[in-house]
Amino acid sequence: MPNSARLFRPLLYIASAALASALALPAAAAKAPPAREAERSYSSQGTVDGVAAIVNQDIITSREFDERMEQTRARLAKQSVRPPEAVLARQVLERLILDKIIAQRAAEGGIRVSDKTLEMALAQIAENNRTDMDGLKKRVAEEGMSWPAFREQIRGEVLQARVRERDIDPTIQVSDAELDNFLNTQKSAFSGREYQVAHILLSAPEGASEEDWKRLQARAAEIERKLSAGEHFARLAAQYSQAPDAAQGGLLDWRPAERLPSVFAEAILKLSPGQRAPVIRSDAGLHIVMLVDARGGELSQGEETLQTHARHILIKTSEVVSDDDAQSRLLALRERIRHGESFAEIARVHSADLNGANGGDLGWLTPGDTVPAFERAMDALAPNELSEPVKSQFGWHLIEVLERRKSSLNDEQKRKLAYQVIARRKAEEAFNEWLQEARDSAYVDIRIPQIGEAP
Repeated sequence: MPNSARLFRPLLYIASAALASALALPAAAAKAPPAREAERSYSSQGTVDGVAAIVNQDIITSREFDERMEQTRARLAKQSVRPPEAVLARQVLERLILDKIIAQRAAEGGIRVSDKTLEMALAQIAENNRTDMDGLKKRVAEEGMSWPAFREQIRGEVLQARVRERDIDPTIQVSDAELDNFLNTQKSAFSGREYQVAHILLSAPEGASEEDWKRLQARAAEIERKLSAGEHFARLAAQYSQAPDAAQGGLLDWRPAERLPSVFAEAILKLSPGQRAPVIRSDAGLHIVMLVDARGGELSQGEETLQTHARHILIKTSEVVSDDDAQSRLLALRERIRHGESFAEIARVHSADLNGANGGDLGWLTPGDTVPAFERAMDALAPNELSEPVKSQFGWHLIEVLERRKSSLNDEQKRKLAYQVIARRKAEEAFNEWLQEARDSAYVDIRIPQIGEAP
């Protein structure tokens, strides 16, 4: 592949659900140096009524809180899980606080998600689910969520991904020794097998004493007894877990072993569906982990991988070409292609990448060959499917997947995939630390009286 196609470096992307999976975040109010500034912003809202919490200079309204509570109740009800209201309220409000902090950090760094970008993300979600926008709205309503709330949730996820890509991914380094150790000890990492995991995190306070650990161990033992007696894991996770996903019953999305939090990935590989691992201790606290289900595994223990043959059109941004301009140009080109014009010919004329001379053809790509934003969008496409405009650090892309195949891995490709796995895990841990520090340094004033200390 031509060296001029500088899209390529190891993938550092982590799915948003994984980022918070092992993060302990305290429910208590944080430090208060910016109190006066926050109060001024709060006072500008005109009334104390209708405020669930103040987060630095912003507020979380009671309406936001009530809507998220209703959505979470509906989701848990489908799992027959009904945690105590005070516990659920703590978890829901804490998630809203984290969302607000991430949005603030993004704004400080000049990161924004325009309405046009949001609409493209929603269109891609609809296309990935083999439906149109009306069909997506219907599915959202069936899940008990309002369309405006869903839109803002997706905006937040796009924003969080961009914050990660800016502040976390560039800091990740993987040594040759780490690669060698991984390849020698985790030969089954690329088998293609995926796992669905549920977990409960009992958070340890900073600088935890032996007495603190003993209290956590006693609580873990109590939860283990309840699980052994037949109580629902999701209900206990919603009641006891201090991870941000507790309100979802502690359930992580489907993922391969290499995308599981490293603190309990090894233990999961030894379990059968329905089994729990022994309680795991980490710097964050104690983890109770259960393997819910497993699937796949058709690849031969890391000797094969799924490759994608793709092509793209790149529009670079500059002082004279804004993000909106680049998006608009690609949307117009996309319509021309959808109406029968040749992708290759349009790429030759319009693509700013040197591969444009080859009709935008990138050849066969192995996981980890492209930058995170590009690879995420490419992986979501079916063969012969055309993406919406996608932003990466190189500009804006229109991507088409031509075909896919299973291919044997050579040593260089195995090493590249090992880099990807290690980098993902490191980036997850780094983001957890980043978010914890951001939460600890934020001024948070919770205005809902019934939300007290964790049980």
